[in-house]
Amino acid sequence: MRKSELDSFCQNTWQLRTLHAIRKCRTAAMGGHIDHCNNPKCNKLHLSYNSCRNRHCPKCQGHKREEWIRAREADLLNVPYYHLVFTLPTELNQLAMHQPKLLYDLLFATAWSTVQTFAADPKYLGAQSGMIAILHTWGQNLSLHPHLHCILPAGGVSKSKKWKQANGKGKFLFPVKAMSKVFRARMVEQLRKKSDLEKSSYEKLFKNNWVIYAKRPFASPKYVVEYLGRYTHKIAISNHRIISIDEQTITFKYKDYRQAGKNKTMTLTHAEFIRRFSQHILPKGFTRIRHYGILSSTLKKKLLPKLQLTLGSLKSEEKKPQMHRICPLCKKGTLTTLVSFSGRAPPMKFIEKLIKNKVTRAELDEVSVN
Repeated sequence: MRKSELDSFCQNTWQLRTLHAIRKCRTAAMGGHIDHCNNPKCNKLHLSYNSCRNRHCPKCQGHKREEWIRAREADLLNVPYYHLVFTLPTELNQLAMHQPKLLYDLLFATAWSTVQTFAADPKYLGAQSGMIAILHTWGQNLSLHPHLHCILPAGGVSKSKKWKQANGKGKFLFPVKAMSKVFRARMVEQLRKKSDLEKSSYEKLFKNNWVIYAKRPFASPKYVVEYLGRYTHKIAISNHRIISIDEQTITFKYKDYRQAGKNKTMTLTHAEFIRRFSQHILPKGFTRIRHYGILSSTLKKKLLPKLQLTLGSLKSEEKKPQMHRICPLCKKGTLTTLVSFSGRAPPMKFIEKLIKNKVTRAELDEVSVN
């Protein structure tokens, strides 16, 4: 798609910059490098273009996700974990489009405030809890659907700094219906103070119940991080869901959860697809994964080592970082970079010779100079 066409679909310059970065990802515009396989039986040269590393790009999340998962594995406790989802109603979608930072910051703060209130109640826990919250803004069909995926341990730290197990008997952490009412009341209260919504809008927000979805505890704590890994660096739509693209439309797969997750397809014009995708580009510098309470960066350094001694840690087998890049063809040799270039790809004749593995050292040097 042309630059001028992208410009017309964006609400702000940050969205535009993000779309241009994704458009250029792993193309000649990003620069690249030529690698050589050291396996004598292979001995191939490989041309690779650089990635944009934008957090909204479908091609750039795998490596970051693995790094995040490895870092979180060290924080696991030998206790059950629960999954809660806090969802905002569609009545707030307009505010999400025009003041996303305000609304999403309030969503994070209010969800944690609600959890804190129920955790502090001796009837349910009577201790300080912790939470990892991950913001998603999309539905399966790319519609605007802001919600938080939250993971909470089944317990907390008492005033005496000892672990206290939750009283949910394995079925729930806190009562979901009661949490929903508190969450709605506090969210609306904050919106009255900080947003410019019309008075009639607040009445609509109280007409329907707000949704907090709760799952039973994970089968084992070791599945928590693996499960979270599906959500941390996920984007609005991944490449494997796109079925076809022509000059006018894009067709993709989605699950209709209103019909028990039935698989369906949707076809949108290029303009509508980009408009929907752009809704999910977060404001510059916005933090979409946040840690609270005993799982926050300030407290976990002091508390987690002591809790892991008491409860036991669940560190998985250490995966040694991959020191060498493996040849994608032979799967045996390792790659060494011979030439790097930026902003200008080698000429087509060079690429054709590269594919046939007939490039000379002099030609490589010439690409390096250019």
